[in-house]
Amino acid sequence: MTGAVSKLAAPRPAAAAPLPPASLRSAFLASAPSPRRHRRPSQEPHHEGNGAPTKRTTLHDLYDLQGQSPWYDNLCRPVTDLLPLIASGVRGVTSNPSIFQKAISTSNAYDDQFKQLILAGKDAESAYWELVIKDIQDACKLFEPIYDQTDGADGYVSVEVSPRLANDTQGTVEAAKWLHKVVNRPNVYIKIPATAECVPSIKEVIANGISVNVTLIFSIARYEAVIDAYLDGLEASGLSDLSRVTSVASFFVSRVDTLIDKMLEKIGTPEALALRGKAAVAQAKLANQLYQKKFSGPRWEALVKKGAKKQRLLWASTSVKNPAYPDTLYVDPLIGPDTVSTMPDQALLAFIDHGTVSRTIDANVSDAEGVYSALEKLGIDWDEVGKQLELEGVDSFKKAFDSLLVSLEEKGNALKKTVSL
Repeated sequence: MTGAVSKLAAPRPAAAAPLPPASLRSAFLASAPSPRRHRRPSQEPHHEGNGAPTKRTTLHDLYDLQGQSPWYDNLCRPVTDLLPLIASGVRGVTSNPSIFQKAISTSNAYDDQFKQLILAGKDAESAYWELVIKDIQDACKLFEPIYDQTDGADGYVSVEVSPRLANDTQGTVEAAKWLHKVVNRPNVYIKIPATAECVPSIKEVIANGISVNVTLIFSIARYEAVIDAYLDGLEASGLSDLSRVTSVASFFVSRVDTLIDKMLEKIGTPEALALRGKAAVAQAKLANQLYQKKFSGPRWEALVKKGAKKQRLLWASTSVKNPAYPDTLYVDPLIGPDTVSTMPDQALLAFIDHGTVSRTIDANVSDAEGVYSALEKLGIDWDEVGKQLELEGVDSFKKAFDSLLVSLEEKGNALKKTVSL
C-alpha cells in the first residue's frame, strides 16, 4: 500500500517565488509570458473572445492541448478587469455569496447603484440582487464571444441562488427560474447546491431548459446523484433539441484535504500521516472515473442523438489552504479533456507562472484507489466527510449572505436618514 500511496501527488514545499497580489492581477495577466516550454514556436499573439491580443500562456495550452477550460473564481467591479484575464486564456467565471459579500462590502464601486435602488424604495435584499444581476449580465457580455465561438460549450458565468434555500426543494426551483429569467443571457449558469433537498431541484430546473452549475459536491456518492438528476432532467424536458441545456458539476477539492488532514493528524500513526495532502486529488480522480462511466452506454447515447452535452466535471476549491503544499496541487494533477478548473487569484497566478500542462486526470488511477481505500481502512468515512463539508459550505455561504444583507440594510437606513434631513 505504501508504494502505491507514495506515487500520488506527494506534497512538497511550495514554490519560493511570491505571487503578485490580487490588485496586480490585471497587469500581470496582460503581460505574463508563459514558460518557454509552452510557447508557440512562432510566438504569435493569441486572440481570444473580447480580450486584447496577448502572448500565449499556460491557460491557452490547457484548453488547446488538453481540452480543459480554465475559469476564474471571482467577480467584482469594474467587471472590465476581466478583459486581461480573458486575453490570457480564462474562459468563464464562477461566483458565490462569499465572493459577492467581499466584493460589495470592500468596494465603493457599488455605491451609486445601491443609492439609486434604496432611494427608489428597494429593500436591502432586492438591492443586493440588482447589484449581483448587473455584474453577472456585464460579465456574460464579455464572455459571449467565447460562448458563440464554441457553440455554447464554454464562456459561462455562474450565479448562485440564495443560500437560504439550500434545504428548500421548490424554493430553489422557483429561485433558479427567476434568476434565469431576469439575467436573460444565454451563457449564464444558475448555481444550485448539491444538498439532498436540492438534487430534485436540479432535475426540475434542467427539465425546464435552464443550464445549471451544481455546486458544493464533496463526495462520490453525492456526485452520482447529481449526474442522475442531470440525466433525469434531460429525459424529462420534452425538448427535441437538448444542445442548449448544459451543466457543470462543481466537485470541491482542497477543503477535502483540510478536513481529512486534521483527522489523519488525530490518528497520528506513520501510515496516517503519510496520507496527508492526498485524499482530495485521489477522490477527484475517482470522480472522473465515474464521469466516464455514467456518460457512456445506451442511456447516454439516446440523449446524444437529441443533442445532449455531457455535464462537465468542474474542479472547485482549487486554492491551497496548507502553505506546506505546492500551490498548484489542486490544478496540475486534475487536467483532462471535457473538464473545467475554476481558480481564484492565487491558484490562477501560480498556474500561469509555473503550472505544468499535461494530461494527468486519468494517470495513476490505481494509486488513487489505493489512497481512497487506505483512508477507509483507517476509519475515515467518505460519506460522512462529504456531509460535514457540505454543512460547512452551506453555512459559510449563508453567513456571508446574511452578513452582507445586514450591512446593506444599515447602509440603506443611513442613506434614507441623510435624504430626509
